[in-house]
Amino acid sequence: MIFKLIILGLVIYGVYILFIREGNLLDQVKEKTKRAASKAAEKEDAETVVECHKCGVYVSVDEAILKDGYYYCSKECAGVK
Repeated sequence: MIFKLIILGLVIYGVYILFIREGNLLDQVKEKTKRAASKAAEKEDAETVVECHKCGVYVSVDEAILKDGYYYCSKECAGVK
């Protein structure tokens, strides 16, 4: 009987730790997952290359100039001063 009460108490405490307590483990796991996903998205954007609409040179998205829905490799190709 005492053993069953101890087990029940441990189960209730475990549920409290996982779901109820402020800063619980599930929230921490969700936050870490969000941070990992955003880092992966940033890395993916940095590695993406696009073709210049005018001259055909490939440049990374970070370096490309976006004008009228097209990517350009430089201001000269984009016609921007």
